[in-house]
Amino acid sequence: MNQIVKVGLIQMHAGTNVRENLNKALDRIKKLADKGAQIICLPELFSAEYFCQTEDKKFFELAEKIPGGPTIKALSKAAKENNAVIVTSVYEKDKTGKLYNTAICIDADGKFVGKYRKMHIPDDLEHYYGETFYFEKGNLGVKVFKTKYATIGALICWDQWFPEVARLAAAKGAEIIFYPTAIGFQLKDPLGINETERQAWQLIQRSHSIANNMFVVAVNHVGPENNLIFWGSSFVSDPYGRMIAEAPVNKEADLIAECDLGVIPQMRKDWPFLKNRRIKLR
Repeated sequence: MNQIVKVGLIQMHAGTNVRENLNKALDRIKKLADKGAQIICLPELFSAEYFCQTEDKKFFELAEKIPGGPTIKALSKAAKENNAVIVTSVYEKDKTGKLYNTAICIDADGKFVGKYRKMHIPDDLEHYYGETFYFEKGNLGVKVFKTKYATIGALICWDQWFPEVARLAAAKGAEIIFYPTAIGFQLKDPLGINETERQAWQLIQRSHSIANNMFVVAVNHVGPENNLIFWGSSFVSDPYGRMIAEAPVNKEADLIAECDLGVIPQMRKDWPFLKNRRIKLR
C-alpha cells in the first residue's frame, strides 16, 4: 500500500549574517511547504558560515539553548505555520556550558520533538574541519523521532561515514534518516580527488539505504565559504540505493522527493538484513 511522504531539501549557501541566513531558510521552508513538502531538512549549522575552518572563541557566541533558543523558536513557528516537520542542525550550549553540534526535530504542529548530538567529531584542522575545538562528542545516543508523517532518524555529517549509527537508527524504527551536512572541496585539492570524494560521500550513504531498507536524505551547504567550496549534491536515496532526487554541485536548490514508506515493511521481509544481523560478533 502506498504511503507517500513528500520530503523537502534546502541546499543553501551560508553567508556571514546569521539573521539573513535564517530569514532565507524560513522563506524557502514556506515555498517548499506551499509545493507540498511535509518534512523539510536544512544543512548542518545552516544559520552561519561553516566556522570550524579556524579556531576562534568568538564563534562560541553562536551557541544557544535547545530548545528555547532563537533558532528553535523561529523554526517552530515556521513548522506550525506550514504544517511541516523541520530537521536541521543547530549549535547548542547546554546548562553546564558545554557545546554540541545538535540535530533537532520539530513536528508539524510546531512542537519540539527531540534532539541528537553529533557523535563523530572530525579533528582535522589541516583540512579545515577542526570541529573538536567547538563541539563535545555527543552523549545522547542514537535517537529516532515519531512525527506526523514518518518515524525519522537525524544524524549529522561526519556520522555519514559510520555504518553502525545508521544501523542503530534503523533498528530503532527509522524509516528515513536525515543527514544535515557541511562537506566540500578544499581550494588546494586537485579536481580529480574532489570528484572522487564527492562520489564516495554519496555512495556510502546510498549503501545505508540498502543495508537498512530505508530512505536516506542528505542536505549540504553549497558554494565557497572561506577555504572550502561545499559541493552541494544533496540527494535522496530509496531502499534500493537509487537516487530519486539530486541537487546540483554548484548552486542553491530546493528539491521535493516522494518517499513511499509503504515499501519498507515488505522490503524488510524480502531482504531481512535487520532480522538476520548478528550483533554479538566480534
